[in-house]
Amino acid sequence: MSEKINFEEIPSTSFIDDFVKEDMGPGGRTEGMRVHTRFPPEPNGYLHIGHAKAIYIDFGTAERFGGICNLRMDDTNPVKEDVEYVDAIKEDIHWLGYDWDDRFYYASDYFEDMYKGAEELIEKGLAYVCELTPEQMKEMRGDLTHPAQSPYRDRPKEESLDLFRRMRAGEFENGRYTLRAKIDLASGNFNMRDPVIYRINHTSHHRTGDKWCIYPMYDYAHPFEDAMECITHSLCSLEFEDHRPFYDWVIQNVTLPSKPRQIEFARLGINNTVMSKRKLRTLVEEGYVDGWDDPRMPTICGLRRRGYTPASIRNFSERNGVSKVNSTVEYAFLEYCLREDLNQNARRAMAVLDPVKLTITNYPEDKTELFDVENNPNKPEEGARPVSFSRTVYIEREDFLEAPVPKYKRLYPEGPECRLKGAYLIRCTGCKKDEAGNVVEVFAEYDPESRGGNPADGRKVKGATIHWVNAADALDAEVRLYDNLFTVANPDEGNFLDYLNPDSLKVLTGCKVEKCLGEAKPGESYQFLRQGYFCVDNKDSRLGALVFNRSVKLKDSFKPA
Repeated sequence: MSEKINFEEIPSTSFIDDFVKEDMGPGGRTEGMRVHTRFPPEPNGYLHIGHAKAIYIDFGTAERFGGICNLRMDDTNPVKEDVEYVDAIKEDIHWLGYDWDDRFYYASDYFEDMYKGAEELIEKGLAYVCELTPEQMKEMRGDLTHPAQSPYRDRPKEESLDLFRRMRAGEFENGRYTLRAKIDLASGNFNMRDPVIYRINHTSHHRTGDKWCIYPMYDYAHPFEDAMECITHSLCSLEFEDHRPFYDWVIQNVTLPSKPRQIEFARLGINNTVMSKRKLRTLVEEGYVDGWDDPRMPTICGLRRRGYTPASIRNFSERNGVSKVNSTVEYAFLEYCLREDLNQNARRAMAVLDPVKLTITNYPEDKTELFDVENNPNKPEEGARPVSFSRTVYIEREDFLEAPVPKYKRLYPEGPECRLKGAYLIRCTGCKKDEAGNVVEVFAEYDPESRGGNPADGRKVKGATIHWVNAADALDAEVRLYDNLFTVANPDEGNFLDYLNPDSLKVLTGCKVEKCLGEAKPGESYQFLRQGYFCVDNKDSRLGALVFNRSVKLKDSFKPA
């Protein structure tokens, strides 16, 4: 397919695109082939926002050049892996809008091939069985002026081959032997100082069961998997740059069907969060959050539950670009991308989070009328929804003060006229309190000639516009307000648990929402007037017990360049 594409006509979005065009163009390393990438997550946790960038790069690069991208589970470590994570990873990638068709693989698909490749290296004198323990290996690794050492480096290949086969047969306990590549003990790149490529691990694997008791190290498995799948460009995060010489060494010294090229890019860092799987697992397993999909988590499923959209995350990844230098992005930019998307696409509704009754004393007691309110000003084709209005409505408690402060333009006795959003002009006349002195009801009078909030005589309205919900058909809801999980920009500096934000979640009960929200589906997003953007919780919300999560506030603190 690639021969039909003029790669020079495809605009470059990064240095990765430049490398691809160089390789795929006339005289290039992979001229005549189809661009083929892969996304190789380890199934030992849920994907997070940092993975979203890698997904965008891996799948997006293939898309731009008319190529394909595989999904491959890096299941070389049976101790940490779980089928739960495999299913979650697939779900998250599909939700982001990417697909791998029938190209779904596991590293374990190639265990037999990897084993044969290791035997090939032994027979070529390029690998040997070593008896050093991890502690001894560390002591003998040398430094920049002294080479590493191994008393087993010159072990006859026949002996190493015999031991390696017996390792596979399960004759030895964990840690008794390793298989090491024979490269250069004096290399300035410590990854080339005879790295371990196989270790003994008597642990059942979630796919292969007890078939194997030796497992390949990732640095050996990675190039092997790419070559077996005929990947043209292996796109990796920057920490693999120093591992690239070994990647190329494996490709050059083992008989493989293709020769992929590894290209590295900088990982995505975001302030006020952590993205280490180990730390995220600690948060989950020790109960600091409500699972991997807790809306405070930077996981894809957590962001989805909070109300983030695939478009906002893809846009965030694209705008951050691809770099060779690690950097940290403001969390506010991620919120900016979400707010931008929801402003265009979220339906509007009214919700009162801290309700107090407002009774319009001169409005007929038995009267109910409907107002047509637009669902989204950016999408007139979605039309309007009917909103009912009657004598008693709910308003926000903060929209009334018995004794107003300077410049307060909302409701207070004998104060200015205010608009009830889309309904009428009202003027506050007083309030009712309980025995503790708390306001339980606000009273006002309305102007019957101001339907729609516009006075018939054209007089200027000095008060604010107030949102409301009709008490006659309002629905009860629980609303969850989320904030940063950590109180500092870089919780990785020190013990991250010391920086947990005690106010990262506030749960409001007894909130009042429009009747139309009773039909809202899990995951649907709305802009609550004056409140922010909210979505129906996809886990806890149900008919008769609505739960909404605040996705992002209305006000934007981020100023894009």
